[in-house]
Amino acid sequence: MDACRFDFRSSVVVVAGASGTLGRAVALAFAEAGASLVLVSRNADSVRAALPELCAASTTLVAPSTDLNNPDATQAMVGKALDRFGRIDVLANTVGGYRAGEPLQRTDLSDWDAMMALNARTAFVVSRAVLPVMLDQGRGRIILTAARGALQGKHHAAAYTASKAAVARLTESLADEVKHLGINVNCVLPGTIDTDSNRRALPYTDTANWVPPQDIARVFLFLASEAASAIHGALIPAYGLS
Repeated sequence: MDACRFDFRSSVVVVAGASGTLGRAVALAFAEAGASLVLVSRNADSVRAALPELCAASTTLVAPSTDLNNPDATQAMVGKALDRFGRIDVLANTVGGYRAGEPLQRTDLSDWDAMMALNARTAFVVSRAVLPVMLDQGRGRIILTAARGALQGKHHAAAYTASKAAVARLTESLADEVKHLGINVNCVLPGTIDTDSNRRALPYTDTANWVPPQDIARVFLFLASEAASAIHGALIPAYGLS
């Protein structure tokens, strides 16, 4: 399933976390399918460095540096998108991160707060910001990112898996709220993504079964397409061969 088989030439897609490995792959896939893009990151310069050709395109808006934990900054980003394109058809939220490794009794509260902020609060804040736009349009797609850990807790990863479970429950709850209003809300559950940072963190691990970010990007394209119009509140596994 190639990106060129999807046609998003009339769609405006907000890619949150666009400077990350998965965000870059998602942005490039939607660009290949013809979408106009709003690229969002905590650091706009990192987006320009990661995707220089895409950022230079007339169909791309690089949003000002935006902390998606900050509702005012997030709302300002949405306003910039509307000023430029007049609509938002798809939110592809790839923001997230991993912090684990300690048993619960040695897990610092700052780790819990960091995981909840990075994984769950960002998903809530950015979804809430784009929803009024989509409701006014009577149409939209929201695609969030959780992880395999959203489905089952794992030792030494309580904060991480709890935060990803929160994203899954947010997906299901929001989907139930808006499915009769023309908006589809779904969530992708990546397995271990084949990234440079994961390879550095796990240097002796066999990476053959890890999932390439480009493969996960195709799942985002499908969920944003008309082919997924009957899908609401799904948690889509994208584990590769792991």
